[in-house]
Amino acid sequence: MAIVAQSSKFGKVFWPVLAWTVALVFFFPIFWMVFTSFKTDADAVKPEHLFVFKPTLENYLNMTENYDYWRFAINSVITSTFATALTLVVGVPAAYAMAFDPSKATKDILVWMLSTKMLPAAAVLYPMTFLTKNFLGIYDTKFLIILVLSLINLPIVIWMLFTYFKEIPREIIEAGKMDGVSTWGEIKDILVPLAWGGVASTALLCFIFCWNEAYWTVRLTTTEAATLSKLIEGNRAPEGLFFGRLSAVSTAAVGPIVVLGWFCQKQLVQGLTFGAVK
Repeated sequence: MAIVAQSSKFGKVFWPVLAWTVALVFFFPIFWMVFTSFKTDADAVKPEHLFVFKPTLENYLNMTENYDYWRFAINSVITSTFATALTLVVGVPAAYAMAFDPSKATKDILVWMLSTKMLPAAAVLYPMTFLTKNFLGIYDTKFLIILVLSLINLPIVIWMLFTYFKEIPREIIEAGKMDGVSTWGEIKDILVPLAWGGVASTALLCFIFCWNEAYWTVRLTTTEAATLSKLIEGNRAPEGLFFGRLSAVSTAAVGPIVVLGWFCQKQLVQGLTFGAVK
């Protein structure tokens, strides 16, 4: 009994300390980014000003006045929102068909879709740039970014929705068919309400992926459709990186998505645990 009590007391101390340590390790880069954003570019690279410095809002004022932050932010909101909506419009019916009307090739199709995520993006950069510039004429447009973001996130969305939909009893869908409900009615009135937690968490994760996408948004835009990733990438010069300005822009880019995740954490956790053992 004494050994069990001692082990229990050790666990009550050890696991919370371990959890807090891991959390602080993961949070420290974000803290340092925000901390550095209040330094001037000169102070950010001086060892003597590592912790002791005069805080300034110069980087944030410069970002809004000279770098047109709001235009980049609006582009990020528009492209991420419409890309998420388009991905769900395609992904929900696709996952529904694979979950409730599977064929012999369904598993192969799912594996093939997931395998497209293994393709290096750099391998198709030149064809994408050449086609969108010279043939389609949609280079540096919001339409192109929305389309690209939708396509690169569609496999993950279909896989997640397929997993959630498989947890819905088939008998419920069959009962709807017997009552004369159309396919669209089954999706809209039966499936989505029952799997709403999964759909909401999938939409949130897709939005985060779209917001954080940097490779394509930097290389397929110049000015018109440029997002916050392009603004961050622009804080480079032949002399090096402007760490103060770069930290401020990065903080302003990360902030909205962190706030969104904080307010939607209930839906996110509910969706990620949908179908788990209760």
